[in-house]
Amino acid sequence: MDFIELDGVALRYELSGKGDRTLVLVHEMGGSLESWDEIVPRFAGSCRVLRYDTRGAGLSQKVRGMLALDTMAADIIALLDALGITGKVALAGVAVGGAIALHFAARYPERTSAVVVGSPATGIAADRRAAALERVAQIEAAGMALAVESAMLNGYAPELRGDLKRFERFQARWLGNDPGSYAAIWRMLAGADMQNELAMLRCPVLVIGGSLDRVRPPPMAEAVAKTIPGARYIEVRTGHYMAVQTPDLIADCIHDFLKSVGA
Repeated sequence: MDFIELDGVALRYELSGKGDRTLVLVHEMGGSLESWDEIVPRFAGSCRVLRYDTRGAGLSQKVRGMLALDTMAADIIALLDALGITGKVALAGVAVGGAIALHFAARYPERTSAVVVGSPATGIAADRRAAALERVAQIEAAGMALAVESAMLNGYAPELRGDLKRFERFQARWLGNDPGSYAAIWRMLAGADMQNELAMLRCPVLVIGGSLDRVRPPPMAEAVAKTIPGARYIEVRTGHYMAVQTPDLIADCIHDFLKSVGA
């Protein structure tokens, strides 16, 4: 792990592996680069793997005020440039990480070879927005413990808790989030409208729906896939925090898709 300051913001990252190709991994809201711990080894022998704590998450610099997907995508470009990684990269992201990866592909098509997203959180329905913003204000004021029960029940289904230590470790890490930064990322999501840019994407895209995801059930993931020209959609037995819950399954999905499109 290492730290770097880019445009006045400090990010924690890890660059591992070797090869001419690069895979960028973007974690979910409430997650950190550790969300990819069991997936990175699957790729490190065949390509470079860049994972990082997004702005406001993990051990990266915390944020206050407003955030935008443009800022999150620009952080990836800045990281790539600072590390001397040129040309196109493949990206994989989960939930809000999926939205960031898709936005990166829309903003920087010349730097994107392919994208894999699981349960992409590309916005909040208008009829749910007010309630969501009220809830996140409560979390910001009271702390992460206020939301942990519902976040785990809906995002980490009991059916996926066979490895109890894995679940307990994830839950404890989730509770360690900074409430203010978590709220800022939530508000970024509430203000996002990605429909037009999704319809303009031209790189290969795979969208993964989780049959046990109660935060963004499969129909929501499939709707995103249908908006993207030529995107593939698959549904697998996993939940919202899929890179943590079923790492072997998600690694297979990423590997097989990238191999199929030559990315």
